[in-house]
Amino acid sequence: MSKMNEERVNPIRITVDGTVYELDFSRESVAFAEQRGFKAEDVIAFPNTKVPELFFYALRKNHKFIARTQSDKLLESIGGMTVAMMERLMQLYNQTAYAHRVITDEELAKNSNVTVEM
Repeated sequence: MSKMNEERVNPIRITVDGTVYELDFSRESVAFAEQRGFKAEDVIAFPNTKVPELFFYALRKNHKFIARTQSDKLLESIGGMTVAMMERLMQLYNQTAYAHRVITDEELAKNSNVTVEM
């Protein structure tokens, strides 16, 4: 795995009728999605159901009290999600899901307090 912390992927900001929505992920929003059975790899295979889910979970970090029905209406009002938006949300999701959870061997070697034997 490459170092995921080196270059932070910027969130998506969408302005609708003067209201700014920021789409991003936190550990809490990723855990919320995972607890509901969300799998990032399913977005491509099942776009009709998983794209709106991805959008909703991305909204959750900064707009926790937006209900799923409101999220679906917001996505519909912007006309759907572009491929670039979907790719960015997937990058944001993966960046958060793996941050400080999956590290490289080199990163582990730098931690002089830890020894791992396999």
